[in-house]
Amino acid sequence: MDLFSNVEDTSYKPLAERMRPKTLAEFAGQERILRGALGKMIAQGQTPSLIFYGAPGTGKTTLAKIIANTTASNFVKVNAALSGIGELRNIVKEAEDQRKFYRRRTILFIDEIHRFNKGQQDFLLPYVEDGRLTLIGATTENPFFEVNAALLSRVKIVRLDKLTLDDIKKILRRAVEIEGFNVEERALEIMADFADGDARMALNLLEQAAFAGKVTVETLGELLGEKIRRYDKGGDNHFDTASAFIKSMRGSDPDAAIYYLARMIDGGEDLKFIARRIVICAAEDVGNADPQALILANAAAQAAQFVGLPEARIILAQAVTYIAAAPKSNAAYLAIDKALADTSGEVPKHLRDTHYKGAKAFGHGVGYKYPHDFPNHFVDQQYLPDKKISARYYEPSAQGYEAQIKRRLEGLRQAKSD
Repeated sequence: MDLFSNVEDTSYKPLAERMRPKTLAEFAGQERILRGALGKMIAQGQTPSLIFYGAPGTGKTTLAKIIANTTASNFVKVNAALSGIGELRNIVKEAEDQRKFYRRRTILFIDEIHRFNKGQQDFLLPYVEDGRLTLIGATTENPFFEVNAALLSRVKIVRLDKLTLDDIKKILRRAVEIEGFNVEERALEIMADFADGDARMALNLLEQAAFAGKVTVETLGELLGEKIRRYDKGGDNHFDTASAFIKSMRGSDPDAAIYYLARMIDGGEDLKFIARRIVICAAEDVGNADPQALILANAAAQAAQFVGLPEARIILAQAVTYIAAAPKSNAAYLAIDKALADTSGEVPKHLRDTHYKGAKAFGHGVGYKYPHDFPNHFVDQQYLPDKKISARYYEPSAQGYEAQIKRRLEGLRQAKSD
């Protein structure tokens, strides 16, 4: 809260602050959200209490200020890590005065709302509920874990999407035009890529680079050092590193896999991109040789997104080393591709659904044998279409757990042929 908010501030402001949009027309990104109900509510000045949840630089603070401008509201910003109950009481008193004397509502913007303790959150409840305060919180943490249920029930959760590469380019080009910077197109593309969806980071980088005069790829290299030269996410090195990462896991070399994982993390690679490759490798290259690999990979993908960096590196490293060291089989991968190339044929009548009207009249389900009614829960009967009766798509390897699957299937297939 600033008692001198009406006094013009002539002090230096960072480029990211100078470029902060004041209207929805100037705002880049979040089209999915703004085309929906929230955009309409903002335009009509009927915005409810909200919590914006999203990565850094996605526009949480900016949207809150735009809402305040659009609705002509009194805007008060606090940082949850620094504010106490005493400050909140003063804000409530000011909000009451604003409503009583000026008929203005107050938007209380709480940055890092996940840092508010239960007492602070409970204090706000009655004022949010009766409308004395319109709360807009911002957090990079999942609010369903970090904000208590009572407060959550009184707000709308809005998850902000990570800004796209085109969104960041649009933001940078607007800054270049307004500030008159001299920037090479390739340099602008590298900055947008390097920012990885964070508008504030992109603008800070542009401002730092512009101090040297013309912004070129060379000046960016000097500013960012080895990091930008080592791992350009838009260039060949990105794809080469990702390829080496996957092939090292597939090749059962955990040391190499960890090395390439480190390069990707150090280069600012998207956690989702890394996690997807780990999950795919677990299914494609480990498969049923160790079914636990896919479970671990999927759990690691979720956990890495939940905790974020730097701790996510530990979770990803656990999954990578497990998958790299696991026995390998691509039999399931080969099986589905072989079957996809051979999908013609009629479903045998005894396997067809019997629940719809007239099914039994057509003989559907007649003669089906329920395996659990037989010894060892198995009975020999036809499952493939007539023309595929001898087809073999899944051929288990002799690796790891899949060796047990292989022995069991060989026994079952032999029983069918006897």
